[in-house]
Amino acid sequence: MFGALGRLVSRHPWYVIATWVVIAIVVVLTAPALTSTTDESEFLPDHYESIKAANLQQEAFPDATTPGAILVFERKDGAKLTDADVADVTTIGKELGPKLGEKTFAQQVATVGADGKPSVSADGQIAIGFIGLADKANGFDTQAMDDAKKMRDDLEPLTKGTDLEVKSTGAAAQSLDSQESSESTMAIVGIATVVLIVLLLAIIFRSVIICLMPIVVVTVVSLIATGLIGAANEAFDLKADSSIQVILIVVLYGIGTDYILFFLFRYRERLRQGDETRSSVVHALERAGEAIASAGGAVIVAFLALLLSSLSIFRSIGPALAIAVAVTLVAALTLVPAVVTVLGRSLFWPSKKWRKEPEAAHFGSVGKALGRRPGVFAAASGLVLAALAVFGLQFNPSFDFNSSLPKGVESTEAINTFQDHFAAGASDPVPVLVTSKDGGALDPAAADAVGAALKDAEGVDQVQGPQLSKDKATAQFSVILDHDPASDEALADVKGPIRTAVHDAAPEGTSAYVGGTPSVFADLQKAMARDYSVVFPVAALVIMLILAMLLRSLVAPWYLMLAVGLGFGATLGATVIVFQHIQGEPGLIFMLPIYIYLFVTALGTDYNILMVARLREEAREGRNPRDAAAEAVRHAGPTIAAAGVILAGTFASLMLGGNSLIVSMGFALSFGIFVAAFVMAMFFTPALTALVGHAAWWPGHGDEKREETVAPREEVAARD
Repeated sequence: MFGALGRLVSRHPWYVIATWVVIAIVVVLTAPALTSTTDESEFLPDHYESIKAANLQQEAFPDATTPGAILVFERKDGAKLTDADVADVTTIGKELGPKLGEKTFAQQVATVGADGKPSVSADGQIAIGFIGLADKANGFDTQAMDDAKKMRDDLEPLTKGTDLEVKSTGAAAQSLDSQESSESTMAIVGIATVVLIVLLLAIIFRSVIICLMPIVVVTVVSLIATGLIGAANEAFDLKADSSIQVILIVVLYGIGTDYILFFLFRYRERLRQGDETRSSVVHALERAGEAIASAGGAVIVAFLALLLSSLSIFRSIGPALAIAVAVTLVAALTLVPAVVTVLGRSLFWPSKKWRKEPEAAHFGSVGKALGRRPGVFAAASGLVLAALAVFGLQFNPSFDFNSSLPKGVESTEAINTFQDHFAAGASDPVPVLVTSKDGGALDPAAADAVGAALKDAEGVDQVQGPQLSKDKATAQFSVILDHDPASDEALADVKGPIRTAVHDAAPEGTSAYVGGTPSVFADLQKAMARDYSVVFPVAALVIMLILAMLLRSLVAPWYLMLAVGLGFGATLGATVIVFQHIQGEPGLIFMLPIYIYLFVTALGTDYNILMVARLREEAREGRNPRDAAAEAVRHAGPTIAAAGVILAGTFASLMLGGNSLIVSMGFALSFGIFVAAFVMAMFFTPALTALVGHAAWWPGHGDEKREETVAPREEVAARD
């Protein structure tokens, strides 16, 4: 199959290249833009309590204003606010209101509390203003971010002539800062990724053209993949989180370069044996094509397993990454061979050393040592992975996307100032609603019971209300927590004592719901636990099936997945050590295990597939299991090492972004790829295969010596 594809592509390379260019142009001109959201509530299904509370609040209290932004005023000299300063705050609020427009923010800017007095802190040092959201606005969409930027521009001239400075925070302002941080991160990561790939390819091949080829190929692939992802998100109403575009850059360049390397190493190997360009392309695609297709298939299936998630964030990330890998895979099997065919031997210009096969002394000596003592290599590498995996049990999930913002951005500084002078929970009061099940008027005693229970609940600082809906069927309380609503402490309070108190106090015939940010986080935690129990096993099972079909074995897939599982645990454990124990972070973003599992499982399987496929090939030459493992390390080791360094380095570039979510993810994924390439694929997998021996290939016994399946070079050249 892959030999036939190689012959087709090598005979008509210009048609293949032209087809890709045309597809890219059509997609760019017709596909919608790829958008993202930072609203965690958009990721949850309707049956969770936080979403029920939000829907009930919107239905029963349509005129209620949720803070879309918070203005924090203080004197430039840090002194207490004077009466003139407070008057200036009121004036600024009145003048700002009409400038905001009606698309996102309400025109009313509230700088006074419910009692009509200015909202000034008890120490008199800061004043605040709340900007309510307009009807049907959420504060997280593109329009909200545009209006938040306009609001900041409008505030600057309004504060001139006063002694005040003002900073904004809240949903819209934080979303704006998150977007700008992501754009900055994308630029940094993109530049770092390209520079790293060019430098590493220059060291490996010493070729100008090979350095540039992944950049050109991935650029075409990126245009097509991004357009297709945008179209899929729009067609199926998928919600992508704000990190997806940064991750796409890394995935496309990293995996794309890996697959190009898989092909180029085989192509160069055949050229060194004296073949012409076209026959070498056919041979390279026939030998590497199966490994590339199987590896890409494993990655795609692993990502598509996220469709089983109950969270829309994972359901959108999965197809997005699957589409990106699928386009990259097709390009690796068609566009790359076509470009190589056109360039021929000039691909390696200006280097001439490619003609001579290096001795690969290091990999050869490692392979010989592994072949002699596979038990030692398997035990040593397995114990290292297991020791690190123990720390993975201490992983503490965090659900606060905004905490990942760089500390110097305006919204972070504003919320820190706010919480220094007001109750921590005052920036985002938690709505608690109690409603009659039959739609009739709510018994006042029911509301009183819930209110009393709230005041006594652990974690509650103040309770305001109740406020009754127009039909008298629903009562709403506004609860100010002791802790920052986005903190782990607030999540624990809402998930535990507050929800318990509210549910227990609600009389028969009524329903009570706790909403707000910490309630969303609590539901995300519950949904995450469910998804991990479903997505992980399904992805592992499907990858095992792919391995079984590729290797025609029911034995090897089990220990290959054991290796990948140890790699996952070791990666999570190392990340916990670095960020929770050494840096003192209270937790790591809750999505991290999913990303680690998918990338380490899927991409780690890439390297395992390449190593085991080469090991099987060596066994078919008549070598015993230990000698086959030694030769596989010698020949496949350089390819895996080069690909692993490039992909690990590509993921490591995420650590330059300054966003703590992206930094932790960059470390975890780069460490995981390093482990997958240099521990699992290089040592653990071939050592185990050597130990298991001929039984590893049961029942297909694909390691048995057989006749050459690739057409002789002379025959291929004659056909070409």
